[in-house]
Amino acid sequence: MKKNLMSLFLLLIVVAIASAQNNEDKYNKTLTDRAEKIVKTLSISDSTVFKRLTGILVYQYKSLGKIHDGRDAAIKSAKEKAGNDKATFQSAEKALQDEANSQLYNLHCEFIGKLAGDLNAEQIDKVKDGMVFNLIKVTYSAYLDMIPTLKPEEKQQIYCWLVEARERAMDAQSSNKKHEIFGKYKGRINNYLSKQGYNLDKERQAWGERLKAAKK
Repeated sequence: MKKNLMSLFLLLIVVAIASAQNNEDKYNKTLTDRAEKIVKTLSISDSTVFKRLTGILVYQYKSLGKIHDGRDAAIKSAKEKAGNDKATFQSAEKALQDEANSQLYNLHCEFIGKLAGDLNAEQIDKVKDGMVFNLIKVTYSAYLDMIPTLKPEEKQQIYCWLVEARERAMDAQSSNKKHEIFGKYKGRINNYLSKQGYNLDKERQAWGERLKAAKK
């Protein structure tokens, strides 16, 4: 009986290990596919450089995941320990968030430094854009289309804020978080444009009418 139980126990361990390995393989493939898709936009002809850049991106994605997951787990643990003591939890949460932000900043700088070993500034920007689904181009183009009368300095301000959004979003833990960051900056841009005298509701309505007319 004991022998059978031991055999069953060992079998369960083997199955668990195999399942974990399968999940890890799928995770690695997902990250590798994502990284290769970005590197392909750089027109890299040297296969060694291509593989190195892919590896740098995969490592970056994994490292970002570890920081975010570690922070979330620590915050959850802190909340359980604090119980009903909100002040204690809030203090612990802030400390954990600050520590994670510091780690993200250092990782961000290291990542850019690694890319700079093989890429120029324009190519590095392409990598950043790929990591945030080209949201700068999409958002900036939308503002230019919506408000054709934007002044040069207003266009510059919008673009600068979108670049700032990209720098933060590329370190975010998920697609939703990346879009959320850009959403906050869009709110800042909208407030700025309103103060500049633009009626955004009217601008959106006019833009929509232009789009409809263009489809006819």
